[in-house]
Amino acid sequence: MNKESVAFGYRTRTLRFRWGSGRVGVRLLTVSAVLFLTAVVLATVSLTYGDYPLTLQQVFATLTGGEQGFERTIVVKWRLPIAIAAVVFGALLGIGGAIFQSLTRNPLGSPDVIGFDSGSFTAVVLAIIVVGTNSYWWLAFAAIAGGLVTAFAVYVLSYRRGIQGFRMIIIGIAVSAMLVSVNHYLISRAEIKDAMTVGLWKAGTISRVTWPPMIPALAVAALIVVAAALLAPAMRRLELGDDAAVTLGTRSGPVRLGLIVAGVSTVAVVTAAAGPISFIALAAPQLARRLTRSAGESLLASAGMGAALLAGAHLLSLYIAQLYRPVPVGLITVCLGGGYMIWLLLREARQRYGLVR
Repeated sequence: MNKESVAFGYRTRTLRFRWGSGRVGVRLLTVSAVLFLTAVVLATVSLTYGDYPLTLQQVFATLTGGEQGFERTIVVKWRLPIAIAAVVFGALLGIGGAIFQSLTRNPLGSPDVIGFDSGSFTAVVLAIIVVGTNSYWWLAFAAIAGGLVTAFAVYVLSYRRGIQGFRMIIIGIAVSAMLVSVNHYLISRAEIKDAMTVGLWKAGTISRVTWPPMIPALAVAALIVVAAALLAPAMRRLELGDDAAVTLGTRSGPVRLGLIVAGVSTVAVVTAAAGPISFIALAAPQLARRLTRSAGESLLASAGMGAALLAGAHLLSLYIAQLYRPVPVGLITVCLGGGYMIWLLLREARQRYGLVR
């Protein structure tokens, strides 16, 4: 049968590159493009907010080199790295959520729910309080190591003749609660200055992001995105089951390990630069899946949705700060994502016990 005559049930386009080719859904590409465009627009609008208000015309003039002086310092030096962080960090969290929801085959399988971000934050707390460093590279290394150790512990504790997604999530929640207690103990024993630093970090805010930590974060983020893109086809085959994946030529063990490292790294990079930002990784893949109507989690659409959600939450935090007082973006994502998580828990429990189809 001619390859072009195969019906996929939805409109597709074939993308050809020097190293290969692949089919992608037209709706998926369209939705992803709209989501990334929305994120960029929201991030651009956020450049106008602050103690020194600007207009969109001033922002565009500054970004294109028309404005100089104080306006350029405000936009380029102070606000632009924060706006970029909102888009990039949101995309990373969306990718991490899609990876773990695909591996666990459960909408609750998010790094922040399973507790991987708690492990990363615990390692950052140890680096700040015990080691006494604020270097981004040290914090990033500690966050990745802490996340991987937590992932290994959750995997071992939940392994019973295989991994069942719901059991892994429940154990992850318990491990996360234990790590939160450890974090509170460490903060209570720290010096006032270190405790205040960690407390601000714990709130999950991107308003303190500057160019020095942002540049290495962008470099690490680029490597993670490339690794996730290379592993994406194998991830989709794993969703069919290990037997089917092996039949299709996928080495399930190494691929699953690579996906776990990539997923934990997405959360670790964000945690090292801005602190734990919860519920973006939980909500982004599911919302993107509903918009794209895809059979599984799409890394591209999840990244676009995560970028749009975090950019929108950042803009909302700036608007609230203008009306009342500054609010960390992590607090907004927790407030909005908490209700979404409750709905997912009720839906998962009803499906598990046969109350709904």
